[in-house]
This record gives sequence, structure tokens and C-alpha cells, in this order.
Amino acid sequence: MTEDELVRLRRSLLPAPAAGEAVIEDGARSSELTPAAVLFPIVRREPGFTVLLTQRTAHLRDHAGQVSFPGGRVEAEDASPLETALRETEEEIGLARRHVDILGYLPQYRTGTGFCVVPVVGLVTPPFSLAPDPFEVAEVFEVPLAFLLDEANHQRHSVHLRGALRHYYAMPYGDHFIWGATAGMIRSLTERLVVS
Repeated sequence: MTEDELVRLRRSLLPAPAAGEAVIEDGARSSELTPAAVLFPIVRREPGFTVLLTQRTAHLRDHAGQVSFPGGRVEAEDASPLETALRETEEEIGLARRHVDILGYLPQYRTGTGFCVVPVVGLVTPPFSLAPDPFEVAEVFEVPLAFLLDEANHQRHSVHLRGALRHYYAMPYGDHFIWGATAGMIRSLTERLVVS
């Protein structure tokens, strides 16, 4: 990603969380959603930018074993979705907030599992160190941003769940199956870049 592409990326994002704009996952309810936020961390690497993702541990109650962005539920002490995303990122993977330059926000993402997630897009510039929480995080890894934004790598899948046929995106990368809300948020960014 060049500096011009970075400017285009920043322009494609929302300057603040927008309550009126949302991506609604297949099967999502319209009410009783738990507020949450994630950090969509884009890492400035040579020769190209990457996206930092986590593999959740298999014993967790929500989204066990799945690939995800660092983040979680909004807590009472969080002043904003940005605060939630940065706090959760520090707790889950040990990435200090001083390494994150906030680029903007994606529309809320409403999941079929009952969450209303605010994706906060941030640029992470090395060097930085990580200290993953072994209870929550099985692995931290990076995927080239160009791979994730390439629509040729966006697969459409279907599954019967809770008595209905549900559709979702997936972006397999090596041994990792990126799908569900994480893939949906990546798809949201891809679509915004296409129209910007």
C-alpha cells in the first residue's frame, strides 16, 4: 500500500462511529444486541501492509477457536467504542495503544450471535511487542492486506443454522479459515474502497 492508497483508505472510513449505518449479518436480530468494539489493525510492513489477527482459544464461550480481530464487549468504564477496542487489544495481545494511529471507523457490524460491533481501523507502525493472553488467544498472525482486499479471495458459503439457511463470507489463508464477522468486516472495508 502506497501513501496515496493510505490516504484513500482513510477517506473511505467514517470519521466517527455512526449509529445509522450498519452491516447486518445474515440471521442477526434487530434488538437486544450486546455492544462491542474491535480494532482492525493494519500493520505498516515492508514490502506491503498486513492485517493483524488472532486465533481465539477453543474453550471460550463466544466464537471459540475462530479467527478474529482483537476486541470485545463494551464495559461500563469505557468512554467510547475506541476506548473499548484499545483496552481489549491491550488485554488480549499486549499491543500498547501508543503504537496505534486511528484511521477511522467502519459501519457497525451486527452479528447473528447477538453483538453490535464497532470496527475501529488503526495503523500500527513497528517496532512493537506483543504479549498474547494465553487464556483468550491461541495465536497472533498477520495476513497481507492486499490478499484480504482482493475480491477473488472472498468466498461465499452457506450453512443451515437454527433452522434457517445462513450465508457468510470466508477468506481462507494458509492454515487459517477467516470467516463470519471478521470476514464480514473485511468485506465491508473492501466495498467502501471500491466506491471511494
